[in-house]
Amino acid sequence: MLKKIPTSDVKLGMYLQGMEGSWLSHPFWKTKFVLTDPEDLKALKASGVPFCWIDSSKGLDVDAPEAPKAVLASPSAAPAPAPAVPDPPAAPTVIESAPRIDTSTAPASMGEELERATQVVQRSKRAVMNLFGEARLGKAIDAEQCLPLVEEVASSVARNPSALISLARLKTKDDYTYMHSVAVCALMVSLARQMGLDEAQTREAGLAGLLHDIGKMAMPLNVLNKPGALTDDEFAIMRDHPTRGFEMLKEGTSVPPAALDVALRHHEKMDGTGYPGKLAGEQISLLSRMGAVCDVYDAITSNRPYKNAWDPASSLARMAQWTGHFDPRVFQAFVKCVGIYPVGTLVKLQSGKLAVVLEQNVTALTAPRVRVFYSTKSQMPIPTQVLDLSSAGASDRIIGREDPATWGFQRLDELWQAPAK
Repeated sequence: MLKKIPTSDVKLGMYLQGMEGSWLSHPFWKTKFVLTDPEDLKALKASGVPFCWIDSSKGLDVDAPEAPKAVLASPSAAPAPAPAVPDPPAAPTVIESAPRIDTSTAPASMGEELERATQVVQRSKRAVMNLFGEARLGKAIDAEQCLPLVEEVASSVARNPSALISLARLKTKDDYTYMHSVAVCALMVSLARQMGLDEAQTREAGLAGLLHDIGKMAMPLNVLNKPGALTDDEFAIMRDHPTRGFEMLKEGTSVPPAALDVALRHHEKMDGTGYPGKLAGEQISLLSRMGAVCDVYDAITSNRPYKNAWDPASSLARMAQWTGHFDPRVFQAFVKCVGIYPVGTLVKLQSGKLAVVLEQNVTALTAPRVRVFYSTKSQMPIPTQVLDLSSAGASDRIIGREDPATWGFQRLDELWQAPAK
């Protein structure tokens, strides 16, 4: 049975079904779970949330002396957005993924996180395809229903930022639109934490990244998925997607202002030459400046219907040269997130060997873990070997990045995804 009780009466063992007020004011990423951690209980009571909804059929009920304080659920009493009845079968796919969410945030190595991140990517893709499909049909977006997906992505990023971000970059041309949103969500979460934003702001950043391109669902499919370069008229149509996305989200529920702003402003540039408003500098919100960097990086490092991907390190180098496009402070923080040599980058070592970057060393961005596999001296493959270039005994170092196309390497992704031996 659903009951609305004062937050002061909540105790360990209760099943939280919802919390009164905006979900952005809640102390948790999730809203439906059994309260088992004393620290969570302490955070809830200190949050300022006045009332909570509990399900006594899934957890502890209120004590008998406290029963008069409880208010039985009814359609008129149910707060928005907390549900007054159990979720119906037609609930969005993102809700169905909630029971499988791994919310642990203990640091993990790249190898340890890749398997979990692969599952997150697969579930996220299905959820976003359904979400965007419903948006194309005109169904309003409920931002709170997206929260379990954002939480799952954020938990993976917390364990190891490189794993999910690198996997999400591996898109096909057919699933680009959906996976781009997942990738930008992950990049926004990682960047928000790098820039010292609190958890509520990080939550907003992730949600904004997930929804930033929802306006593309209002674009004609023949233009959105065109395999060749767009004509001037087609490009003019596509330039309208930020405005259309803003309008779609404005008609939704529980969509925070930050997500609306990022949907509308992620194509603005610092020098005022962007669109749709030609805003400049501080006229563009911080989250929208972050969104601009994350959106472009994922776009140019992904295979798209009309363009093949650039390698990660070259992409960062090119972005650094686009004067007036990005906020320099945000871009510098972004480089620290993905690394000077992001996972999957082909690098040349001082020894003359070629290697692919496997994992970042957060304290030594120029000395990542790499897998050596080719000798430029013999022009032949060599037995693979994993090297930590930041270790005390490391005798090799990176002298530059290489273009995989120059060497004819087409299977680098298999190399960095392979388990370390």
